[in-house]
Amino acid sequence: MIYLHIPFCKQKCSYCNFHFSTSLNFKEEMIAALKKEIFLRRDELESKNLKSLYFGGGTPSILKVDELKSIIDEVLKYFSFDPDIEITLEANPDDLDKMFLKELAQTPFNRLSIGTQSFFNEDLLLMNRAHNAGEAESSIKRAQDFGFENISIDLIYGSPTSGMEIWKENLNKTIELQVPHISSYALTVEPKTALNQWIRQNKVPAPKEAEQNKEFYYMSEFLKDHGFEHYEISNFAKPGFHSRHNAAYWNYREYLGIGPSAHSYNGRNERSWNSANNKLYINSLSQHVSAKETEILTEKDQFNEMLMIGLRTVWGVDLVRLNELFSDEILDYFKREIKSKMEDGVLFIENEHLKIPEKHWFLADGIASDLFIVE
Repeated sequence: MIYLHIPFCKQKCSYCNFHFSTSLNFKEEMIAALKKEIFLRRDELESKNLKSLYFGGGTPSILKVDELKSIIDEVLKYFSFDPDIEITLEANPDDLDKMFLKELAQTPFNRLSIGTQSFFNEDLLLMNRAHNAGEAESSIKRAQDFGFENISIDLIYGSPTSGMEIWKENLNKTIELQVPHISSYALTVEPKTALNQWIRQNKVPAPKEAEQNKEFYYMSEFLKDHGFEHYEISNFAKPGFHSRHNAAYWNYREYLGIGPSAHSYNGRNERSWNSANNKLYINSLSQHVSAKETEILTEKDQFNEMLMIGLRTVWGVDLVRLNELFSDEILDYFKREIKSKMEDGVLFIENEHLKIPEKHWFLADGIASDLFIVE
C-alpha cells in the first residue's frame, strides 16, 4: 500500500503542531516533489498491485480535485490498482462543499476520513478547529448525498469543555448519521500548543484521565450495542468497513510512505522516514535525491513493535508467527514475562493469540511496554 503525507493545513490545532503554508508556489513545489518521490521509489514495494492508497497528513482536501487526481495518475504510472482498492482522502468538514464533492465523486476516491472531532462548538473552539458544529454534521450528509458510503470520522473524547453527557450526544449523533467507521482518541496536551498554554494559564482545566477512562469504556459498549466491532483500541467499524490501510500497519505488511515525515516499512526489518522539513524535502527531490533516512530494526526492536501493535487489536499477537521469527533467548524471556500478567488477568491466550481483555484496553500501551526488551 502507499501512504501519501500531504502537508497542507489551514489552521494550527490546539492539540497539534502542524501548520504549513498553502501559497501557490509552495503547493506547486510540493506536488512536484511528491510526484518525483513516487518515481524515485517506485521499485521499493514488493507488490505492484495496490490494495490501499491513502491521502493523509495535514489536510489534503485543501488541494483542488484535479490536483489530487494528478497524484493518483502519477501513482498509476508505476503501480496497478486492485479491483477492490480502498482510496482514502482525509478531509476537513469545511472543505467538503457541494462543488468539491461533486468533482471528487468522479474520481477513484471511494473513502473519506473526515476530521469531525466533535459535534459541539465548545469542543471545536478549544481545539481551534476551522469548522463549526453545523459544518461537522452537514459535511457528512453532503458526502453521503454524493454517494460516499465508506466514511470514517474522528472523534475526540476527554475534553475539559465537555463531560459524559456531551460525549453521549456526540456518539448519538454519529449513530443518527449512520457513519460506518469511527476513529476516536483521548484529548492529549502537547507542548507548544495553544491548549497547553491555556491550561498553564488556568484558562481551562487539564483533561482528567479518570474521566477519559469512563468515556472510553462507555463508547466501547455503546458502539458495540449499535453493531460496531471494537477492532483496535481507537477504531470501531460496522461489518465490511474496517480500514484496510490501518490493517496493513497492524499486520506488519509492507507500506510505502510518500511526502514529508512519511514513514515506510518493508514488512521485515527495514524502516525509513522522510525529513519533516518541507524545504529540505522539496530541495532534495528537486535534485532527484530521496529525502529519506533508513534504519535496520534489530530482533529486539521487531519483537517490541510486534507486541505494541498486536496488543492494541482485537486479534492480539500471533504466537505461531512469534515463535517462527524470534530466537530461543527472546522467546524464553517472553514466556517468563507474560506469566505473571496472565495470572493477574491482564493477558490471556486464545486460539494461539496473546490478547489483552477489553476491560484493560485503556491501559494497553503500558501493559505492552512492560514486556519490552530494553537494550
